Amino acid sequence: MKLDPFYLIVDSADWIARLVPLGVRLVQLRIKDLTPSEIRAEIRRAKATCAAHQCQLIINDHWQLAIEEGCDFIHLGQEDLAAADLTAIRAAGLKLGLSTHDEAELATALAASPDYIALGPVYPTILKKMPWAPQGLDRLRTWKDRIGTLPLVAIGGLNLDRIAGVFQNGADSAAVVTDITLNADPEARTLEWITATRIHAADQ
Repeated sequence: MKLDPFYLIVDSADWIARLVPLGVRLVQLRIKDLTPSEIRAEIRRAKATCAAHQCQLIINDHWQLAIEEGCDFIHLGQEDLAAADLTAIRAAGLKLGLSTHDEAELATALAASPDYIALGPVYPTILKKMPWAPQGLDRLRTWKDRIGTLPLVAIGGLNLDRIAGVFQNGADSAAVVTDITLNADPEARTLEWITATRIHAADQ
């Protein structure tokens, strides 16, 4: 499987409607604090937008809703992985991405036969408090050596100046949240990310 080199992560269908039409080909909908019915409505809106713009939608955590709504890709953290029904997920035909932060989590993730592995935070991040120190580019290279042809997603503290380094050290896709959503001009920043990631990915 091949992932688009630009991996946008947002917390609402509004963001997806705003940014996906610019040419985003891979987006994760990560919602934490809504009711199941509200999340279902967000998934439906996001799915419709992505279908209209040939964008791969990945649902974070809410695998039951993803199955019920006919989605085809989910992303799970380690705690969510432990509680998830992988048999049901596979039976529904969903592809699976998994977060990792250390060697033990990588072993757990690989045992689940995911479709990609994410490593983070590569750099310090303001998105959420992390119990892990920044992983750095050397760890990214180690992860890629360990997982081989499985796609590797770099996440955490990435900005335009750091894109080249993550691709040079084995990342197949660069995930971004706040460098776009907190930018004064998210649309312009998104276009910069699309251009930069495709250039650097092509060079590898």
